[in-house]
Amino acid sequence: MKKNKLLKNKIIKTILSAGAVAAFGFILLNITFLFDFIFQGMIRGLVGLFIPLDPNSDLYWFPPMMHILFLSLIVLISWFVFKSKLKVFYKAIYMTVPLATIFATIGMFLYQWPIVSYSLGILFGMCVLYYFYRTKQPWIYYYTLVLISFTMLIVTLFGIEI
Repeated sequence: MKKNKLLKNKIIKTILSAGAVAAFGFILLNITFLFDFIFQGMIRGLVGLFIPLDPNSDLYWFPPMMHILFLSLIVLISWFVFKSKLKVFYKAIYMTVPLATIFATIGMFLYQWPIVSYSLGILFGMCVLYYFYRTKQPWIYYYTLVLISFTMLIVTLFGIEI
């Protein structure tokens, strides 16, 4: 009896939801890294049939293009997820993937100009925050945005390689 009463407590439910978003979001991000590895391996295999892909090749555009393709795939999948009838809780967990992917992309492409990279990351985060505010999204979306924003900021500040 006490267990049901405890889970119905709004504060406990909020804390458990926040912890679940962090934990399952972390697991989902690891799965996304594996998916990126498989995706890029397939692209390399397909392109390798037509163009030699060795470490000495002059295809400087190829790695960024592969990442842009992966980002596009994540955005496309995200569109379907957010248009689906999934519960807000599951969408918040999934939101860790597109947010982290976009923040990582900004950092990867602009790492040579830290001021621009941080500024664009902040601008992106503020735009998402404004969108959440204007569309009156639930608190858990704000939490996910703040969690991923600070996580990616810490990754960047400490020079952690993904």
